[in-house]
Amino acid sequence: MKTLAIPTDLEQGVARPAGVWLWHGVGLGLAVVLGSLAAWGRPTFWQEPHHLVLAVLVAVAYGAALTVGERIRQLPQVRMVGLVLVTVSLCFLAVVALVALARLYYSRSFLGTAYGVTLVSQVMAYQRQRRRSVRLAVLPGGIAQDLVRLPGITWVLLETPHWPAGRGLDGVVADLHLPRLGEWVRLLANCRLRGIPVYHAALLWETLTGRLSLVHLREGALELTPPAVYPRLKRTWETLWVLATAPLTLPLILVVALLVRWDSPGPVLFWQQRMGQGGRPFWMVKFRSMVPDSEASGVRFASRQDQRVTRLGRILRHYRLDELPQLWHVLEGKMALIGPRPEQVTFAQQYEAELPFYMCRHLVKPGITGWAQVNQGYAAGTDETAVKLEYDLYYVKYQSLWLDGLIVFKTLKTILTGFGAR
Repeated sequence: MKTLAIPTDLEQGVARPAGVWLWHGVGLGLAVVLGSLAAWGRPTFWQEPHHLVLAVLVAVAYGAALTVGERIRQLPQVRMVGLVLVTVSLCFLAVVALVALARLYYSRSFLGTAYGVTLVSQVMAYQRQRRRSVRLAVLPGGIAQDLVRLPGITWVLLETPHWPAGRGLDGVVADLHLPRLGEWVRLLANCRLRGIPVYHAALLWETLTGRLSLVHLREGALELTPPAVYPRLKRTWETLWVLATAPLTLPLILVVALLVRWDSPGPVLFWQQRMGQGGRPFWMVKFRSMVPDSEASGVRFASRQDQRVTRLGRILRHYRLDELPQLWHVLEGKMALIGPRPEQVTFAQQYEAELPFYMCRHLVKPGITGWAQVNQGYAAGTDETAVKLEYDLYYVKYQSLWLDGLIVFKTLKTILTGFGAR
């Protein structure tokens, strides 16, 4: 069973393990001291200026990895061990890059030892924090009863409007959208007076699952307006990233194009009308992964053993290489690197009639990868698309640099494993 990480904002009012920051202080001290012993045979790294500079850079890397990890930990669907590995590795790679560019003194033994100690220290710190189990009381009714099926938290379903004694509970959860809470209101008021956290079930559902409940979105639909500043910053850094990686992606695109031409007859590129931002259709391009007449009998979803997919096409779809030409759409502003995947116009019009708030996913630019893709994978049919929509609307509501970073991390895993490909 998949275990959900408990975000830090849910731990408000829950005693965190004693000495967390002392632990990290000791961990940082061990990183530089053991690194100094491994590199120079003595712990007094501060006696040499170039040794001290290297120790300061390691301290910055330790703190940066810890800060980023704690920030992303507040997001749902986070595997902390993998996250710590990535953040620590990236921060130390940044130190190596800085040292190389500035031509500073460095020691492989020092950096290697400090990296290992930092990694072990931060993983162990997270494991220590997980030992404290969160216990929450749940009022019956509404989406609150759906929460009790989620792992990672000890749920206590209340049957009467009285606070259970001797349970060691950390808070209470209620579906505040229910029209009649009756005597339960008195219990919630008493909890607030006693300093016991009261969590709105719909918001807690979002925090733990990374999805917006369509049932409870009625009055919150107008709050899905994307932030004004971040999309502009995102547009800038995504464009710079596409241009900076062009020396690597362009040769790969050329190789894939030649392989598609060699593998089967037909055009190299496949164009299809998709729904873009604001509900405006656009023509999206990708490498052809199916036989040329794949839509001769009409548009339909791809199945797991779809006979229309070519031999090479299965490989391209598995590693998402068929999406490479869409980098051009990022440059021209029709798509983003990260956002809801653009749906075929025919299906988008169908789902608009069947699913409430479906068109709200078009408030942001569609993406090459997205929150729904890395958590759910391929969706076919109304039921699966409803779940996909809940993921997409979560991204619309909470898009940020941290969420985009988590999606990038999960996308790399998706590419390597082929998760959700068809």
